[in-house]
Amino acid sequence: SRSLCTVVCKWTYTSDGGWDDSFWQMIGLEDLVKDKYEKIGNHVLSPGESVGKGLMPEAAEDLGLPAGIAVAASLIDAHAGGLGVIGGDVKGHNLPCENQPITSRLAMICGTSSCHMGVSETPIFVPGVWGPYFSAMVPGLWLNEGGQSATGKLIDHVVRGHVAFPELQSKAAASAHSIYTYLNSHLDLIKRSLPVGFLTVDLHVWPDFHGNRSPLTDLTLKGMVVGLTLSRGLDELALIYLATIQAIALGTRHILETMEAAGHHINTLFLCGGLSKNPLFVQMHADITGKPVVLSKEVESVLVGAAILGACASGDFASIQVCS
Repeated sequence: SRSLCTVVCKWTYTSDGGWDDSFWQMIGLEDLVKDKYEKIGNHVLSPGESVGKGLMPEAAEDLGLPAGIAVAASLIDAHAGGLGVIGGDVKGHNLPCENQPITSRLAMICGTSSCHMGVSETPIFVPGVWGPYFSAMVPGLWLNEGGQSATGKLIDHVVRGHVAFPELQSKAAASAHSIYTYLNSHLDLIKRSLPVGFLTVDLHVWPDFHGNRSPLTDLTLKGMVVGLTLSRGLDELALIYLATIQAIALGTRHILETMEAAGHHINTLFLCGGLSKNPLFVQMHADITGKPVVLSKEVESVLVGAAILGACASGDFASIQVCS
């Protein structure tokens, strides 16, 4: 059994037309078409559908679970995070997405790289943004998936590669804080009366150190830093850290504006993933996009999405929408 999410998003499958014979023939993989696609799977299930007869006895023993317990057709990791966060209950918080359909929300899964998940009732083709994919994340809705090739990885690369990193490491350890909590506190110390975002008025980062996925779709792009001085201290490390986060947030804004120009109507961001635990990262996204940001009480939204699938496969909930 194959998940509709995987084969639609990565393998050119469509829920109404199935596999496309001409595509595989065009790229020289016509042998996959034989025997009704037996080699790559011809039994496709929607995410959350129960697979087979549940967990096999051998796997159940290894995992310490009952044999036959329901196993759900899966979602890709980022898509599970999107499902886990995009349906969050926001009643009573005076947010623009309250009492609006989830098409007004953008789910951001922010980790080593980042994905931007937006859904729509009709297919929207967005230049430089993947999709639209039908029922690939939320059943019955079309998915567009933007992305940034390096986000958490980029921040880590910039911070750890700076000459002042050993000093940061020792001071963070002495204060019993993570290096990023310490950097955020250090920025508060040096900002004085200005909002923290203004500290980088003369320092700018182009964040495509690993190419651009959305919306420019140019894998040849490289990173750039403008405004460097001869200073080598902790202040300068904190500033380039801030400028890098701002550059990532500006990349999100670029994706968002491209999606909106194509027909999406998004008014609220829903963030999850490791970077969403960094208050500075969250604040810069709110400031730079001009949209409110929602964080889930359950920070591991990818696991929430997986749990929703399991709850549907077990029969405890009739559908993903009801469970969410």
